[in-house]
Amino acid sequence: MTTAVVAGVEVDTRHWIGGQRVESATTFETVSPLDGTVIAHLSRGGQAEVDAAVAAAKAAFVGWSQTSPADRAAILHQVADGVEARIEELSQVETLDNGSLLRSHRRGVMPRVAMNFRFFADHLLELSHPDFETRGHRNHVSWDPAGVTAIVTPWNAPLMLATWRIGPALAAGNTVVAKPPEWAPLTASLLADIAHDAGLPDGVLNVVQGLGTEAGAPLVAHPDVRRICFTGSVPTSQRIGASAAANVTPVSFELGGKSPLLVFDDANLDLAVELAVEQFDNSGQVCLAAVRMLVQEGVYDEFRAKFLAKAATITQGDSRDEATDIGPLVSRTHFDRVDGFVNRAIADGAQVILGGEPNHELNAATGGFYYRPTVFEGFDTGAEIVCHEVFGPVLTLQSFATEEDGVAMANDTDYGLAATLVTGDRDRAERVSARLRAGTVWINCFFVRDLSAPFGGSGRSGIGREGGTWSFDFYCDVKNSVFAPKGWN
Repeated sequence: MTTAVVAGVEVDTRHWIGGQRVESATTFETVSPLDGTVIAHLSRGGQAEVDAAVAAAKAAFVGWSQTSPADRAAILHQVADGVEARIEELSQVETLDNGSLLRSHRRGVMPRVAMNFRFFADHLLELSHPDFETRGHRNHVSWDPAGVTAIVTPWNAPLMLATWRIGPALAAGNTVVAKPPEWAPLTASLLADIAHDAGLPDGVLNVVQGLGTEAGAPLVAHPDVRRICFTGSVPTSQRIGASAAANVTPVSFELGGKSPLLVFDDANLDLAVELAVEQFDNSGQVCLAAVRMLVQEGVYDEFRAKFLAKAATITQGDSRDEATDIGPLVSRTHFDRVDGFVNRAIADGAQVILGGEPNHELNAATGGFYYRPTVFEGFDTGAEIVCHEVFGPVLTLQSFATEEDGVAMANDTDYGLAATLVTGDRDRAERVSARLRAGTVWINCFFVRDLSAPFGGSGRSGIGREGGTWSFDFYCDVKNSVFAPKGWN
């Protein structure tokens, strides 16, 4: 079988290489976390498929890089049109594939996929730097396409996070080989169809499916790859970084997080509670989630009571149901990993004040991978549960005495992806946000994103920044041409 019908949508299960569907001798399966059933068997790529895809991308780079910015932008807008025309299909397939909420896909995630193409298409046409003078010489800055870009993406928001990189890479004039996540690969195949129908030239976008060790590893080690983008775990980034170093290939890494939610005693507690409960979104499978709740002593008890009351109203169930607030974890493997964190925390003496176990009833009824929203308090500083990324619906709650203490606790982590701050004092907001070690700080809000803003992490949360011109700085070879005032005919 070269296709699978998923949520009523026909999905080609082969790779997309050089404008053609390519089948492998072996396959791998993708399982729906909603009920644990196999929904598709996909071609399982390896070195041969990677080599073919990189060769196709390298050949296509010549023409695509020389295509005018206006023409590249026009095609990317057509890709966005194609995404918008198929939002319902993309939403249904990805919900079944990775378990995220259907309503979120319809209203936010898939519209953002289209925006990833539109924004960078438009930004390309505005990209410029004023010429400047050095001792009478004119300096001119330009952004030259770099070459073949390898994009390896995660399963928690597969298509959105892939196109966050694919959009600017293509706008910059690069060609792409994408390796979608093995736990949720299906919408990448649909994107290949959409891009082809939109008129993207053959070989400009290639999709190689497979396991990380078999397809991802040879892709990031390929000597003809000129940029590597990866979103995922720190251990995997370390292996990719070693491969990239061998070829001196620039990397952009967006890795994990252990972000704080700082609530001061002058905060609007109803707002603070709303923001805290949001951290369970997508079953906690969000790298930006503020999973460490740090609350000033004067309002700790009141916040705790209000938060637990609000969290108790969360509805867990089938992600296709409009009434569901959180669905399952993405896979049995990840479910077991999250459960291991929880069980070790309990064994180490942490106090469970909410959840603390799988949703046994729902799992028994559906065969899915559902885990109850969980909150811990009463653990030691340095405990695994507060130091290591769980990537599940698991939050921790701690108190702090002074502003200085709160900032110190917020920064007491190897990660630095994001931070959320809740305060009624504007001066404090300015003061504290300036001291927090994070790539993004939200003040009295959460998850407000502008594609023109820099995005990335500090510490073990990543390398580099993307967004707006920062993206083009990465995907291009930025060049300065210096023109002498003399010597002209």
